[in-house]
Amino acid sequence: MAVKVRIPTPLQKLTDGKDEVEGEPGTIISLINFLNSKYPGMGERITEGGKVRKFVNIYINDEDIRFLKNEETEVKDGDEVSIVPAIAGG
Repeated sequence: MAVKVRIPTPLQKLTDGKDEVEGEPGTIISLINFLNSKYPGMGERITEGGKVRKFVNIYINDEDIRFLKNEETEVKDGDEVSIVPAIAGG
């Protein structure tokens, strides 16, 4: 079993239009590195200096990683990870 990763619309151009891809268990940062190896450019849009960018929210099974261990949060087989870019406006 793998980790299911939901890809937001702005990043789907990197995944050939897929809104969901599979990743490997580990930590959030290792998952992002794996995604970047399969879909070049993904990592730089999500992270900066090994940390998740402030305007990107990541959830594991609907729980915000900021309330867990941030980039070091463990991801297990069967987990669902959602990458959600922050939306600003007025």
